Amino acid sequence: MAEAVTARPYWTGAIRLSLVVLPVRLYHAVDTRSEVHFHQIHKSSGKRVRHQNVVPGRGAVERDEIVKVYENAKDQYVLLEPEELKAVRLESADSFSIVQFVDRNEIDAIYFDEPYFVVPDGDAGLEAFAVVRDALRAEKKVGLGQIVLSGRERIAALQPCGKGMLLETLRYAEDLKKAGKYFDGMKKVAVDKDQLGLAKKLIEQKAAPFDPERFKDHYENALRELIERKLKSKGRRIRTEEPEHKGAEVIDLMEALRQSVADAQSRRAADGSGSKDGKARSKAGSRSRKAPAKKSA
Repeated sequence: MAEAVTARPYWTGAIRLSLVVLPVRLYHAVDTRSEVHFHQIHKSSGKRVRHQNVVPGRGAVERDEIVKVYENAKDQYVLLEPEELKAVRLESADSFSIVQFVDRNEIDAIYFDEPYFVVPDGDAGLEAFAVVRDALRAEKKVGLGQIVLSGRERIAALQPCGKGMLLETLRYAEDLKKAGKYFDGMKKVAVDKDQLGLAKKLIEQKAAPFDPERFKDHYENALRELIERKLKSKGRRIRTEEPEHKGAEVIDLMEALRQSVADAQSRRAADGSGSKDGKARSKAGSRSRKAPAKKSA
């Protein structure tokens, strides 16, 4: 039996599809607790470095003495009182109204931002929730609308996710830099048909269903191993070898593509990359270490 969710929801409200109302809760879909986090220590005293709100000539100030302003020009500010900010209430503050349906692949990946799990809020709207979820899955569509999260109105896309649904916030077009600024200066290159054919063949040979377990955060794992070694050595410094950086080699592209295709064919024939045994060995060999136990400062 699945364990009930005890975490506090990030947002509670309703999904609206025409006259259909679905009471829901949103939960962060990304868990950053497994990441290694550092603190800052004053080297000579060993004490934690604390960050304070400081005003030049006045020193540290309390949080309730700080107000929000908008800088209209250099050193010219417009003061915004908390009551004024609360008065700017948006219709999407406690609801997500679906206004359009699109194919997910129509939305460029650059627009996607944060994912949230969508769970029914109680049993009252469970049947309607399931109907909308299954209809989206059958039609292979996502629902677009706007929602207010952390005081900001965001575009969001709703789609099925297992027994529940997933809501992903999207970036506005004006939030993104123009690609032309970076790509327009690239020189046009005539692509050799034979090289293109080999590249396509290499892509075809390496094509496989997406399996996130195949990819590990090597830097994060190396950090954990370093921390474990430091703990075992009672905090003594450990010398690590710097990786050797080699200059870029000039290669024969055609030969490199041929060799890559040949290597891919050899590996497929040797270990049967599509077999269950091959996948099991790959997963077993790439398991990450557990996080080191925390110690009090």
